[in-house]
Amino acid sequence: MGDPKGFMKFKREGPARRAVELRVLDWKELYEPFPEDKLKAQGARCMDCGVPFCQSHNGCPVINLIPEWNDLVYRGRWQDALKALHATNNFPEFTGRLCPAPCESACVLGINADPVSIRVIEWNIIDRGFDEGWVQPVLPAVKTGKSVAIIGSGPAGLAAAQQLARAGHDVTVYEKADRIGGLLRYGIPDFKMEKWVLDRRLDQMRAEGVTFVTGTVVGRDITGEQLRRQYDAVGLTMGAEQARELPVPGRELKGIHLAMDYLTQQNKRVAGDTDLGEPITAKGKRVVIIGGGDTGSDCLGTAHRQGCIEAHQFELLPEPPPQRAESTPWPLWPMQLRTSHAHEEGCDRQWSVSTTKFTGHNGHVTKLHAHRVAFENGKFTPIPNTEFTMDVDLVLLAMGFTGPVKNGLLDGLGVQYDPRGAVATDERFMTNLDGIFAGGDTKRGASLIVWAIAEGRKMATGIDAYLRAGKSAKVS
Repeated sequence: MGDPKGFMKFKREGPARRAVELRVLDWKELYEPFPEDKLKAQGARCMDCGVPFCQSHNGCPVINLIPEWNDLVYRGRWQDALKALHATNNFPEFTGRLCPAPCESACVLGINADPVSIRVIEWNIIDRGFDEGWVQPVLPAVKTGKSVAIIGSGPAGLAAAQQLARAGHDVTVYEKADRIGGLLRYGIPDFKMEKWVLDRRLDQMRAEGVTFVTGTVVGRDITGEQLRRQYDAVGLTMGAEQARELPVPGRELKGIHLAMDYLTQQNKRVAGDTDLGEPITAKGKRVVIIGGGDTGSDCLGTAHRQGCIEAHQFELLPEPPPQRAESTPWPLWPMQLRTSHAHEEGCDRQWSVSTTKFTGHNGHVTKLHAHRVAFENGKFTPIPNTEFTMDVDLVLLAMGFTGPVKNGLLDGLGVQYDPRGAVATDERFMTNLDGIFAGGDTKRGASLIVWAIAEGRKMATGIDAYLRAGKSAKVS
């Protein structure tokens, strides 16, 4: 603890967001650079708590050594801070930019003051590490001769692949899309994370021996049984991509799209792709986003940059309180109202709204019909005389995900599911099939990026132990 009074001397501070009127004109990241002296001051705010709840299971699923690298940044020992950061987290450049930071919600300083700016320090450590050339390939001392297939290249799959390659195994990552990254590539808009951030890490992984295969749908282009004949172990990290639908009359009308279809197309457009099929764009349109979470916020920011004329966001749940709710006391993740960068750019936000149907003209949506609801005893009840309609040109469904897509590889393999519909595993992250493992959202259900990385690392540990015990998933 470099400055015992740092938490009293310095206020919480973070990088400023670029001006709204400028940032909506491009797809660049949101934040301005943050000076080193201010980063050191933020590191000094860390109190080196006797029990650092920030790195507890509740605060940080990868158990980041947060007090250690906060102190190292304060002391200007950036390379040591990078080593501490990489000790638990393969991709701090992703979590620093994209994680909602439950570590900050669990910060002890946050009991009666603003918590430490943990996330900002994290991404500045790793960005400096890349800029200084400190991030280099980590090669295994000995190759094991064992082979592993990882299905899916999101954060869980990439974390597992990197850990296994460094353990000496031959790792091949299969991705159904044309580029590696999963939702990091196509679900996250560039204004939250430009894709060079992902690409520089993939370059490191290739140098470490990881093989990437794109444009291959496992379960269709190659079967699960073919993989079992070819590899000693298989890791299932395909995410939880089964989107929650809105089964109301008029859903089939044109102009109503799942959020991921919308975000994926725009990310491809930003990447320079031109063969995108029928364009989904908010330009000159009245947009309604159904769903109030991070995906809905990503849709909102995208709609602004495409040039929508108005934007509305509907949430079925009641409006959260402005401060931490009593039902979620410290150090729990707080139930409270959150305003994102996209909301700063303009939005009509409404809560307790249930959409009942869509109507249209010539097969295209023109009106949304809804009413207000009350949430009582765990149920949503329509409030009498609250029906309303709204003129719309584009509706984006961002209501979350119900679990992994079962039709195809998972059902074909015959894996078992847990009561929530995710793939069931034992404590080693192995499914009911010998040598077939699962991790990340495929096993856990839709969750945070930091959970995906933590699960990918744990799955890799299970696979490594399985292979080192002389076992193999290969079937004749």
